[in-house]
Amino acid sequence: MPPEKAQINEFLRPETVSRLANMDLLARLIVEGFIAGLHRSPYHGFSVEFAEYRQYNDGESTRNIDWKIFAKTDRYYTRIFEDETNLKATLLLDRSASMGFESAGVTKLRYGALLCAALAYLMIKQRDAVGLAVFDERISVMIPHRSVRRQLFHLMTTLGDTEPGAKTEISGTLHEMAERIKRRGLIVLVSDLFDDPGRIINGLKHFRHRGHEIIVFHLLDPVELSLDFEGEVRFVDLETGEKLRSRPWLVKKEYRREVALWAAELGRSSKENGIDYNLVTTDTPFDKALFSYLSKRQRMR
Repeated sequence: MPPEKAQINEFLRPETVSRLANMDLLARLIVEGFIAGLHRSPYHGFSVEFAEYRQYNDGESTRNIDWKIFAKTDRYYTRIFEDETNLKATLLLDRSASMGFESAGVTKLRYGALLCAALAYLMIKQRDAVGLAVFDERISVMIPHRSVRRQLFHLMTTLGDTEPGAKTEISGTLHEMAERIKRRGLIVLVSDLFDDPGRIINGLKHFRHRGHEIIVFHLLDPVELSLDFEGEVRFVDLETGEKLRSRPWLVKKEYRREVALWAAELGRSSKENGIDYNLVTTDTPFDKALFSYLSKRQRMR
């Protein structure tokens, strides 16, 4: 492996990234490192759409002055336009208490926030419109879709400040967001999916019914799949506070079988309903997670 590629892979390790603080910088480095490593860029923008107004400055072209506003206010305002593609993406980030778990140097929530930040950076860099909803048992943050540069700052600030919240209520959020989002687009759900699988799929089907494309990043910590603990362990439910003592080696085989069946059912139901399901563990380097996303997106297009 070339030295520069090895360096990129080392930086994209989740436990390395999680030690740094600046979300905007992290997103840029993750994406640019990923692109440099793979020598590919996934989006190409086209068309122009009106964004907003700003006050006219002397010496500028008068071509975009809005004369109707001038007639009403006796002030000059210029229309600002923004490039956009057909893609309008909504990032749905689960911040429920269970997302605060970690065993490998990064919580699921931090990993999910960084993944969302990288995706947002990638999309806005290519002039796609991105919105964000952060939720636990209700939607706590809702940022409307924009593709202008300052949208990235807004998203990064929000993602950087996001902390684990209350209990999980995924299906209700999915139904609510499906009703809110009128224009068809791309929905990216980032969650550990600790809710009833049937209800989750029904919520995602609501989006499909409205013509949206859906990608799911199912985030799990490695030990949530393996139950690799030594000796007697006291487990604490992060959402209910319930405690349980157990000897994991006695139940590990059955536990792994049940978790595998659960993930397989989510994957099967997703595939049946045209939903792209990705199981990602928090020790997965970000370049692999992004490559998975881009591969799915390319096939969907």
